[in-house]
Amino acid sequence: QVQLVESGGGSVQAGGSLRLSCAAYGYTYSIYCMGWFRQAPGKEREGVAMIYPGGGSTYYADFVKGRVTISQDNAKNTLSLVMNSLKPEDTAMYYCAASYGRDCSAVGMAYWGAGTLVTISS
Repeated sequence: QVQLVESGGGSVQAGGSLRLSCAAYGYTYSIYCMGWFRQAPGKEREGVAMIYPGGGSTYYADFVKGRVTISQDNAKNTLSLVMNSLKPEDTAMYYCAASYGRDCSAVGMAYWGAGTLVTISS
């Protein structure tokens, strides 16, 4: 099993930046994918960015392409998300998630952190 703990959320003005971190504990060696999801009030949880530790490939949702970068530090078992040019519509609870299986959707992810709140003011 894997335990995930997020940090780095906060409140910034539009146009600002934030760095989210996710520390992974437990059996991390066989993780197939790790990613960041977000959920705004009244909306469904949606994928933001994904990384596949085995090969290092990444995926970004269209609404964040060019504004965010996902990365991993294998030595520290840490996943990071750097977000730039933040917009009010980026306001949401951001969750780190991981899966040993190949279903990397919000439904397929088996392990979730508690989330970290990101608030962007206009």
